[in-house]
Amino acid sequence: MGTEACNAPPSDTPTSDAPALNAPALDAPAFDDAFRQQLAELFRWRRDVRRFRRDALAPGLLEGLLRMADLAPSVGLSQPWRFVTVDDPARRAAVRASFAQCNAAALAAQQAGRGGLYARLKLAGLDDAPCHLAVFAEPDPAQGHGLGRGTMPEMVQYSAVMAVHTLWLAARAAGLGLGWVSIIDPATVAGALDVPGEWGLIGYFCLGYPEAERDTPELELAGWERRAAPAVLRR
Repeated sequence: MGTEACNAPPSDTPTSDAPALNAPALDAPAFDDAFRQQLAELFRWRRDVRRFRRDALAPGLLEGLLRMADLAPSVGLSQPWRFVTVDDPARRAAVRASFAQCNAAALAAQQAGRGGLYARLKLAGLDDAPCHLAVFAEPDPAQGHGLGRGTMPEMVQYSAVMAVHTLWLAARAAGLGLGWVSIIDPATVAGALDVPGEWGLIGYFCLGYPEAERDTPELELAGWERRAAPAVLRR
């Protein structure tokens, strides 16, 4: 098959070697000023990359990044994210066709005066990125026993997004770029990847080495939008 689920739904059976609540506390690592400064730099240099070199990823690099993503927080410790790598050319072509169709519709829907700017944007790296990855959320996983999602079932999707964000930062720290392709039809993509019907698409991602390094979002450089200050409502 051209798709591979990178993590099967884990068992919810408690293990005998699980740490007891009364286990002695461990010494936490010290995150000093130098580390915090580097972390801030990582946040600032995280980019939604659309322009990639075609160099293949080093063996084992993707698997290591997905293990990092699996450390993300999740509601009830449910780990509802499901990673699917996409290597098959026909499946990639189906995703590319969905993007082309949805992008054409988005262009036609642009407000007067913005169509030309939209048409000049590069909104996906589907042709050049060496790695394609889809992230899905299982809506009602057995793991976690439903904790925390009775009143807010959308926490499952939010948890999967946290895994994506963790992957994004881990990829940037490894010198890679990640691009989130959202101008696609979720049902078409899920069908092309032949995943279980109940899985919900969180996003389709391109992963690889950036063509160039920039600390400013490409959309800002293109004149589409500028980053705003945080919106804080005080009560």
